[in-house]
Amino acid sequence: MPRLIVAASDSNADILYATGFRVPDPFLFLEMGGRTFAMLSDLEVDRGRRDARVDVVVAYSEIEKLVRGKSKRPPSYAAVAVGFLRSLGVRSAQVPADFPFGLAAGITKLGIPLKPVAGHFWPQREIKSRTEIAYLAAATRMTEAAMQRAFDVLRASKIKNSGELIWAGSVLTSERLRTEIESVVLQLGGIAKNDSIVACGDQACDPHERGHGPLRANELIILDIFPRDAGTGYFGDLTRTVVRGRASDAQRHLWETCLRGQKMALTGLKPGANGEVLQNRVREFFVEQGYPTEQRNGRWVGFFHGLGHGLGLEIHEEPRLGRTVLVPGQVFTVEPGIYLPGVGGVRHEDVAVVTQAGRKLLTSIEKPFEI
Repeated sequence: MPRLIVAASDSNADILYATGFRVPDPFLFLEMGGRTFAMLSDLEVDRGRRDARVDVVVAYSEIEKLVRGKSKRPPSYAAVAVGFLRSLGVRSAQVPADFPFGLAAGITKLGIPLKPVAGHFWPQREIKSRTEIAYLAAATRMTEAAMQRAFDVLRASKIKNSGELIWAGSVLTSERLRTEIESVVLQLGGIAKNDSIVACGDQACDPHERGHGPLRANELIILDIFPRDAGTGYFGDLTRTVVRGRASDAQRHLWETCLRGQKMALTGLKPGANGEVLQNRVREFFVEQGYPTEQRNGRWVGFFHGLGHGLGLEIHEEPRLGRTVLVPGQVFTVEPGIYLPGVGGVRHEDVAVVTQAGRKLLTSIEKPFEI
């Protein structure tokens, strides 16, 4: 059955994977009988004919003119899409599960039924090619450069008697350090959306808290950076946890236990391994070390998220590490975390490719603790 997508490739990984063509506005892509087609606006059509990885590119205005005929009213996008599909003999099509509902209703009403595909629309996205792995490695190097900037700024900061960090003459906040991190990303050709995590103390006990306000000495700081390469669209993802100053025994034990758990997971990363078993093994190890996953006072503590996720054209790409059996060519983050209010949060994250022999790390930057 023909496969249809209508989406903006700047925000939809499925259509970007299919076409290799970056467009900020939705356009139509069709795969049928081993051939591929794209219907683009006049603004994009010439560039599409040059750069898009499709066999045939047509202009939306040409199809719109044919569908409109002598009518004084311009046809809807659904009507133009149906006109284009019918010109190719399409009677029905498969679409991704996130296909726009209103557009799907319009196309179906005009006589072309659509069938949503459950799960992966392009199952082959799960297994990365050599080219894709090279793109991910380049995105990782960008991410590591940004992380190094965070280390450098923290090392250069001074500690006030109050415990606040001072850098370049004023208080170093999560916001200021995030700006420094993301400036490096921009300089290296990446896309940073001010989403990098710089979370200090108990803020870091909420894994997706971006962090705000002054950074403090002698507290755990989670640095989680995940930029997108503007040229290829592939993501990097890297987390380190540091203390500017001196760590307490409780902080050190938390940090070292999390690191041992990550090493355990990385050692088990190989073809045929069951990700759920790995995830449970790490969680059980943390329990043995005194960090159960449970709710205390209505708040989750311990290791209460997944062990990792796929990485590619999406930052959280299927499959999740804890829900799959590993095969060569998959790329995962491996990122156990332990979160304990009153002590802080720790997460160690690296990116690894599953190989025939085991796994290969794409990340190589150090894991400093006290800086």
